[in-house]
Amino acid sequence: MAAEAEVLDELRRLRARVPQLTGALAAGVDGLVLAQDTPGVEPEGLAALTAAALGVALRTADATGRGDFRELLVRGEHGYVATYAAGPSVVLTLLADDRANVGRLHLEGRRSGARIGELVEAAAEAEPTPAARPSPKPTAPAPRTRTARAARTVPGPAGESH
Repeated sequence: MAAEAEVLDELRRLRARVPQLTGALAAGVDGLVLAQDTPGVEPEGLAALTAAALGVALRTADATGRGDFRELLVRGEHGYVATYAAGPSVVLTLLADDRANVGRLHLEGRRSGARIGELVEAAAEAEPTPAARPSPKPTAPAPRTRTARAARTVPGPAGESH
């Protein structure tokens, strides 16, 4: 995707603005990595786990009538994992240490999520659509042929066939 480099730049700027971030990843809702800056963390595994957590979060929000997914926060003993919607098909997952200001994390995560969503949508709109292939020349239909039919037999008055 053409937006990969721009998304990676946004992840790096985000990490510069929030020093307590230890990693940032943008992934499709299907769990495929779009861009990542996650030293020490395997990005494909994190993207897959994010997709699984997103599925549960979506179902929970729907079942409780809370509307469309916006964000998910997990607090562990050593820090935070925060996931934010970044447009309709991408999520932003941030890793932060336990000293992170959660308000600042949310503020910057939401801003970056919105920016990444814009970048991905702009790239999708800019992608050229596959050139229309010329349709193959129509072939003439096969000529119709008649097949010989068996002679009909009509029962006669006494049940005889003619």
